[in-house]
Amino acid sequence: MNPQRRWFRLVPVALVMGTIFMQSHQSGDSFSLPNISNIDKLVHCLVYAVLGLTAIFALTPQFRQRRPWLASGVVVLFCLFYGISDEFHQSFIPGRISSGADLAADALGGVVAVVGYWAWRQWSAPGEGA
Repeated sequence: MNPQRRWFRLVPVALVMGTIFMQSHQSGDSFSLPNISNIDKLVHCLVYAVLGLTAIFALTPQFRQRRPWLASGVVVLFCLFYGISDEFHQSFIPGRISSGADLAADALGGVVAVVGYWAWRQWSAPGEGA
């Protein structure tokens, strides 16, 4: 694979990681979410699903095709470990707290990304099925 193409694949994941970091660096009183039970967990899951999708994109197509289970595990673990670093980072920000439930939502977002990606691949594969 062309080295420039390899770096290009990392740009989206770096942008999402930077966005998560910047949002995590905001003080706790700077957020205004609707008063819906566990909405913050849903937001964590959705944001980390986007991170997971960009992480899948960052992997080479050859790796995803040859080792789909390993690629899936790498993406979920990547989301989990970035979630751990995010929760650690938040522990130093005024008005923010670290939460195991947030971390679980982050990891679930990675799982959602992987399942969604593979489901989409199955659905969009030409000539498959009936």
